[in-house]
Amino acid sequence: MKKQETESSVIEVREAGSLLPFLFAHFADRSRTTVKAYLAHRQVVVNGCITTQFDTPLAPGDRVEIRFGRAREAVSHAMLRIVYEDDDLIVIEKRNGLLSVATDKQIMRTAYSILSEHVKREDPRNKIFVLHRLDRETSGLMMFAKSEAVKVRVQSRWTETVRERKYFAVVEGRVEEPSGTISTYLTESRAMKVYVTHREEGKMAHTGFRVLKYSARNDVTLLELELETGRKNQIRAHMEYIGHPIVGDKKYGSRRALIGRVALHAGVLSFVHPTTGERHDFSTPIPRKFTALFE
Repeated sequence: MKKQETESSVIEVREAGSLLPFLFAHFADRSRTTVKAYLAHRQVVVNGCITTQFDTPLAPGDRVEIRFGRAREAVSHAMLRIVYEDDDLIVIEKRNGLLSVATDKQIMRTAYSILSEHVKREDPRNKIFVLHRLDRETSGLMMFAKSEAVKVRVQSRWTETVRERKYFAVVEGRVEEPSGTISTYLTESRAMKVYVTHREEGKMAHTGFRVLKYSARNDVTLLELELETGRKNQIRAHMEYIGHPIVGDKKYGSRRALIGRVALHAGVLSFVHPTTGERHDFSTPIPRKFTALFE
């Protein structure tokens, strides 16, 4: 017997597997197209979190809910997409060119304003709160809180909560050392440029790096970078400091605009959920424009 479209159905997972086969098995009376539509329309909730990923892994004890009523409207915007959302957090993938939050010169069409409109569709009183930022020309993963309490909880325990943040960058020249850590003090000039200082009035910053590829044809190196601290413009300043500025980053010493953008992408974000205590791991592919330089 088919469920009424005003109901929701909650199913406890008995055996490990993948989400889409699980849905097919439990809704065998419906067409595969209909079941796939539940995912596309954001009607599938795994352990309290809306998901559209057909290959979401399931473990015994997980709870899968299908909401047959109207689902929360998804964000439709060319500059960002939501990759995860629950009652406490939103994780997005931001495209390069979109500001994280408003500045004195730009007050509209930021990641913050787009997501604020998104949560207010459900309730005009809803708000979002910035947990960390990406520069306008940096693409990749960002996280926002949906209450001030969650924001305070995450930011007050940042190093315990955020377990991994990795970036990918294409830098000028050949980085000879296969891996290492750049550790310096950073400070900011009156012109709002961050730079390395040898004086302790600056803030200590640590950036780990690993060489992934080198292109002799383009004389550029693809790096994986891991933030051990989260200072403003930390990666950009450190790359300039070691003599390998990020491609396209004119402010920090680049003289080569090979791909029409700053070649920096926030590709990995892992954190412990501030409410559930569960670890969440997210990743996005290295942009095609980056990898094309190494073909």
